[in-house]
Amino acid sequence: MQKAFTFLLLALTLASCSLNPSFQGKGEASLQGEWKQDTIAMQNQLLNYSLYEFKFSCDSVYGTIRSFSKVNNGYDTCMNAGKWAEYFRGTYEQKNDTMRIKGNFCNADFSLKGPEGCFRSGVYQDVFKVSRQGDSLVQLSSTSNVIPLNLRLTHKLVCNPKPL
Repeated sequence: MQKAFTFLLLALTLASCSLNPSFQGKGEASLQGEWKQDTIAMQNQLLNYSLYEFKFSCDSVYGTIRSFSKVNNGYDTCMNAGKWAEYFRGTYEQKNDTMRIKGNFCNADFSLKGPEGCFRSGVYQDVFKVSRQGDSLVQLSSTSNVIPLNLRLTHKLVCNPKPL
């Protein structure tokens, strides 16, 4: 009886497990490509603002945040006279009109960034409401920012899932 129970428990345990997929996910077909935010409303009147660039490749995302400031709040070696960039990479998942990005801040070559250096390091996470404005225009409204990101498609990509 003990052996039968142990065998049954082992069989149920193995049946409830599944292996992770051996290929990356396909992501959202309509987002595949490189997207750029050129301007934001009234940017000349703002003291600080950021412009975003995204590259969606299958379920992976690579991002660049180009920030501009008329006020010097930090070391000039980092602030570079009021212009600097931060980078992140990660994965994204979209359900209905909500996209979640989970990743890490990176160096300019998208290699993982350590805690040293300028600006943010570690985890990057954001949640966006996605509104399609056309085939080559999309608006992302972040839950952490009041200014929406109006992005235009600069280069279309096709997802070719890579082995993990």
